Amino acid sequence: MSKEIFLCSICNINSGTCNEDCKFCSQSVRYKADIERYRQKDIALILKEAKAAYESGALGFCLVTADKGLNDKTLLFVCSVAEVLTKEVPQLRLIACNGTATIEQLLTLKAAGIKAYNHNLETSKEFYKEICTTHSWQERYDTCQNVNEAGLVLISGGIFGLGESKEDRIAMLESLKSLNPTSVPINFYHHNEALQLQPNPLDVDEALSLIKLTREMIPNAQRIMVAGGRELMFGERQNEIFKFGANSIVIGNYLTTSGRAMEKDLEMLKHLGLCVAKAVK
Repeated sequence: MSKEIFLCSICNINSGTCNEDCKFCSQSVRYKADIERYRQKDIALILKEAKAAYESGALGFCLVTADKGLNDKTLLFVCSVAEVLTKEVPQLRLIACNGTATIEQLLTLKAAGIKAYNHNLETSKEFYKEICTTHSWQERYDTCQNVNEAGLVLISGGIFGLGESKEDRIAMLESLKSLNPTSVPINFYHHNEALQLQPNPLDVDEALSLIKLTREMIPNAQRIMVAGGRELMFGERQNEIFKFGANSIVIGNYLTTSGRAMEKDLEMLKHLGLCVAKAVK
């Protein structure tokens, strides 16, 4: 078990404006989920969140937008935010998560101070059409390849509990391994009543075994991160994820759901004798 845990915080800088039909995502306008929606979060507020995250021990700070992919307006906004954060909180590793992207767009982000790009495969190529019809799994995979080509750090993972088979899980992990990501975020489906996708609940032991499987199948990844759905999935057994191969977590709130207080996670790590990573390897 790794003694050093990498903390990451995510910031929803554009919320609930996506036109895609991903059945697992409350940010799609199609499902009219009761969430906060806005085009561009005020940069002063983003900066405040970034400073708070860093003060709580986070080294990664992810700028997330709700759209299929980057367009000129979004690209300009993300670059503007990145330039401010790079100046004001230079210790943070800035991550962008803005959907499908070309090599040229990724190079523009890189020039603005973005160090890593997060784009998840979500599930297997075969199962993807069951959860999204407005764009293909291949577009997601191609974007991940573009991230590598642009020389950014690749962060890519998926979601368990969407109704996928065990074979789909293996196939997704094999695809992720082929991309050689530095960090693999593992998410567990968090159901919103507005979504068409029905819950396919996993039990805690099965979820822990999936963390172990991810670590075994992608051994070169520096970080296996337990992200969305952690609190709901594991409850009082969250401390067990590290024994099964996780060495990174998201702290604070998620995109449209609340996480637990950052202090609680820091207390958990201290109780387990784990330390917060102080530098990005």
